[in-house]
Amino acid sequence: MSIVLAIFLGLAGGFATGAGYVAFITVLGVIPRLVSATKTNPHLYLYELSLVFGVLAGTFLHIFQVQFHWPAVAAAFFGLFSGLFIGMSAAALTEVLNVFPILSKRAGVFAEVNILMMAVAFGKMTGSLIQWILFSPM
Repeated sequence: MSIVLAIFLGLAGGFATGAGYVAFITVLGVIPRLVSATKTNPHLYLYELSLVFGVLAGTFLHIFQVQFHWPAVAAAFFGLFSGLFIGMSAAALTEVLNVFPILSKRAGVFAEVNILMMAVAFGKMTGSLIQWILFSPM
């Protein structure tokens, strides 16, 4: 009985995560924006296919705990671009949801919205560096 419950919970969690990811990509309109920016309408299916294969590859690497023995330079390069991707996704989400204009109006600092954005960016950078330097196993 516990195996059936574990399978059910695993599938339910996977479906919920997948649905959230698809909703996130849909809200941001990533694929249509890429297609319109690059003027590659005939190759729309390649964008979708690469998104699906990227998700499958990430799932595979996570489930089977594949480890890469890269030199430090390659790992730093990969980490830099992973961080850029996550940061850009977060920035796009805040842009779509109009977080900064609403927050700055409620806080009464609408004229200094650039300072607010820089404070958030530096706060995230500082928190990430503290997490990476102090709490990551070396």
